[in-house]
Amino acid sequence: MEQNHQADTTQFSGKRHPLKTFSLGIQHVLAMYAGAVLVPLIVGNALNFTTEQLTYLISIDLLACGVATLLQVWGNRFFGIGLPVMLGCAFQAVSPMIAIGLKDGVSAIYGAIIASGIFVVLFSGIFGKLIKLFPPVVTGSVVTIIGVTLIPVALNDLGGGQGAEDFGSPLNLCLGFGVLIFIILMNRFATGFLRSISVLIGLIAGTAAAAIFGHVDLGPLKEAGWFHAVKPFNFGKPTFHASSILTMILVAIVSVAESTGVFMALGKIVDKDISSKDLARGYRAEGLAIVLGGIFNSFPYTTYSQNVGLVQMSRVKTRDVIVVAGGLLIVIGFVPKIAALTQLVPTSVLGGAMVALFGMVVSSGIRMLGGQVDLNRFENLFVIACSVGMGLGVSVVPDLFKAIPEDLRILVDNGIVAGSVTAIVLNLMFNGFKGGVSSAEKGEAARNEHAA
Repeated sequence: MEQNHQADTTQFSGKRHPLKTFSLGIQHVLAMYAGAVLVPLIVGNALNFTTEQLTYLISIDLLACGVATLLQVWGNRFFGIGLPVMLGCAFQAVSPMIAIGLKDGVSAIYGAIIASGIFVVLFSGIFGKLIKLFPPVVTGSVVTIIGVTLIPVALNDLGGGQGAEDFGSPLNLCLGFGVLIFIILMNRFATGFLRSISVLIGLIAGTAAAAIFGHVDLGPLKEAGWFHAVKPFNFGKPTFHASSILTMILVAIVSVAESTGVFMALGKIVDKDISSKDLARGYRAEGLAIVLGGIFNSFPYTTYSQNVGLVQMSRVKTRDVIVVAGGLLIVIGFVPKIAALTQLVPTSVLGGAMVALFGMVVSSGIRMLGGQVDLNRFENLFVIACSVGMGLGVSVVPDLFKAIPEDLRILVDNGIVAGSVTAIVLNLMFNGFKGGVSSAEKGEAARNEHAA
């Protein structure tokens, strides 16, 4: 374990030009920015926040995303997975936070977030021992589920954003598919650094094209200030209610389940074996990030799967890029004017890039299944079929479990969680704790046994 940890620190070093590293960091920020901003917008509007309060909520959220990312990527002996991961708001926390806020007030939201973060920190070691539940057939299925459940999000954005008046308009479709085609061509004909920042170039080109057609709103840039002060407990001291705390603990468990799949996927991408101790440090960092979110009145944080696709596509697996991205988020959090610049990217342009990014997550899962799982065994095919089917089905039909009590629904109405639980349970039924290895590995083991 210690050897793995020491070897992994070399991922910080490299001969890449600082400007290239900076550009790659911007690319990661843009990949997760929409998701990070969407949560405070939804929650703030639902709880009738004023414009000033909403501005603070977005700014502190971005700053906390940066700090949380640095905690996770640090990778010391106490906390941090040490992989090129980005942290952002947990989407599954939106509905519970709104419900808590409407029932017990905003202060109860942050009391529950702090309590749930402490819970994750305290029980991180136990969570880390669950690595046996994630053999290749489960990990590959989970990663595939993550990708396929995110594709609808990308297509909604490509059309202009769900609920937008001009959703699916010819201009939005041209911008979205134009960016996607541009990224495809860049990956086909460009080489080296240009290929690695193809998504960033595509977003810039798409925004420029949108500006020509008057599709870029400069209002947020003009209205934003140059500096934003940050202070703990900006919305008041936290209050603690048992039901609210239990709800957010369930949300935290869901986040841990999702993060496990992301950690395992990134481990495969960067060729690092993820141990139970690695997972425990990752969970501990995530718990600290959740506590941080509660103290600064932002949100619970979790590992963002959309950046996995970017790591895979850019082929840049070093952590220095993520450190730059985390630092940029912190700067953006202090300077609303800079944050407003990223808001200039039209939703349809961002959606076009997301199709490629989320598609890479799917292909990463398929590669894991094809290379490490014996697909000639019906049991493995059955695990994959049911888990991916459940994950995609719950995402497409979100009202399937609407009759279940709200406190329990968080465990079943999220496609990633539903599919992951299905994969874990079915794998235990059919394979026990061994998992389904590939035919090549199985044959090698048989040859070794015969030779012995």
